[in-house]
Amino acid sequence: MICKVINDLVFCSIYGKYLNCSNLRKRFKKVITNAGLQDRKFHDLRHTFVTRLLELGEEPKTVQELLGHSNISITLDIYSCAGRYEEKAASKLNDLYKFMMEK
Repeated sequence: MICKVINDLVFCSIYGKYLNCSNLRKRFKKVITNAGLQDRKFHDLRHTFVTRLLELGEEPKTVQELLGHSNISITLDIYSCAGRYEEKAASKLNDLYKFMMEK
């Protein structure tokens, strides 16, 4: 379903209006239960989306714009796991060292 442009919605009802939150939560819970997954909040999907983008190396600025955060520090404060990025940086330095030693 493509939402009417006047509402500027990503997801909408069949009439181009806002989705009913209660119905959305019920359907989401049903999908989670049927899939045999642990109970989650619908908002967790946002966190998973952002975490996966960052893990795949997406630029933080792009992620910030997708989320609509006014400042990149908000995005990085909420979603970055310092240990994960420190480990990645250390691995890059280690790879560079190995490359230099081979020459």
